[in-house]
Amino acid sequence: MIRIPTNRRAFITGAGALAAGFALPRIARGATGPGKKPILLTARQGSARLLETADKHTPIWGYRGTAPGPLLRFKQGQELWVRLKNELPQPTTIHWHGIRIDNVMDGVAGLTQDAVPPGETFDYRFSAPDAGTFWYHPHNRSWEQLARGLYGALIVDEPDPPAVDQDIIVIADDWFLGDDGQIHEASLGSIRDRAHAGRLGNILTLNGKPRGIFPVVSGERIRLRLINSCNARILEFRFEQLKPLVIALDGQPVAPNVLNNETVRIAPAQRIDLAIDMTGPPGSTHAITEVSQSRLVAGEFVYDPKTTRALRGTPLTLPENSLPAPAEAHSKSVDLVMSGGAMGRMEKASYKGTDYEIRELVRRHGMVWAFNGIAGMGAKPLFTARRGESVAVRMVNDTRWPHAMHFHGHHFRETDGPWRDTLLIEPQETRKIGFVADNPGKWMIHCHMLEHQAGGMATWFEVT
Repeated sequence: MIRIPTNRRAFITGAGALAAGFALPRIARGATGPGKKPILLTARQGSARLLETADKHTPIWGYRGTAPGPLLRFKQGQELWVRLKNELPQPTTIHWHGIRIDNVMDGVAGLTQDAVPPGETFDYRFSAPDAGTFWYHPHNRSWEQLARGLYGALIVDEPDPPAVDQDIIVIADDWFLGDDGQIHEASLGSIRDRAHAGRLGNILTLNGKPRGIFPVVSGERIRLRLINSCNARILEFRFEQLKPLVIALDGQPVAPNVLNNETVRIAPAQRIDLAIDMTGPPGSTHAITEVSQSRLVAGEFVYDPKTTRALRGTPLTLPENSLPAPAEAHSKSVDLVMSGGAMGRMEKASYKGTDYEIRELVRRHGMVWAFNGIAGMGAKPLFTARRGESVAVRMVNDTRWPHAMHFHGHHFRETDGPWRDTLLIEPQETRKIGFVADNPGKWMIHCHMLEHQAGGMATWFEVT
């Protein structure tokens, strides 16, 4: 396999903020209900201009053929009815990431539904109990289908949305392209990516677009909803000369707080909502930089040369969603120990009921990671909880790599910490989270570095 080098100059070639501000393809706003037609989302081949060269387009997979797919937006408590039509050459599903959803609608192939074959359809109908920033993507061969562009934003609006001048949604993604500007297909699912950091792209896009700008007005307040749809890359953004406040994490409101080290660090699948007062003078610009490896300009806020507005005085706060707090005592306690990967200490693991030495496990099955000594989805759940039972999970990262751990169907929190659905756990780090198992069904837990999931970092739990 020819591995195309990932270098920082190439990585930024396609970077930029979305042109003309908000440019996600749109879908009809509002709820659908009985007697109304579903929203049709066709997963199919399409193309995108991921490079600055105007005459070069890259074949992709996308919902309605675009990457990102259409924006889905509706109000808290309203029903969303989506019909997935599969025009891809392989089966697929849709997972509604971060939504505390009915189990049968969760979209996990092999656990909550069968994957939808090419040429077939599947209807998803659900209402979201929480307002916030969410997204949707496939949960069958995710490591390939997301790398090809299958994802989109899902926004659940508050009944009375807070006052802002602009509500801007940004989906950040990195693409691994070859010298010909096409997706590097030979490396999809590679064992090297599985065993190391995952698939890291060499082209950065915001909302699927090459270089562009965010038009703003001096004095206005924006709500910026940032979504990391990368397969595996942890992104770090800096909003130069501005002072953003974090107001929500993974769709759940938090008390407005300043950025840690003035940098937004966001792991795959996480979302961060920011309130930003545009304090520059008319006609000025403020850079948006990506700084995970070096300082690179990813886009700009460009101020209207003539218009100004009065700055708002009070911080922007969001109404809390109603989530049950886990009990401190009498919780079910569960350990989840991560092992494996390059330079790891895992010597053997069980896969589908058979124990393998690590080299045989890799050679025969492509498995390089394990939870509690089990690689991949086991026949038995990691744990079973009664509905309404408080659960404490101690996650131990006994590997040399970070992992973005995602729990389906629930939000969780560390003691007195913010609610999350995806938590980044650093190498050799231990984190303890708690949640109330209040959503019946079979729910997946996995690393959202998608090559790690494909390489064994996946399990499930059941709420009875």
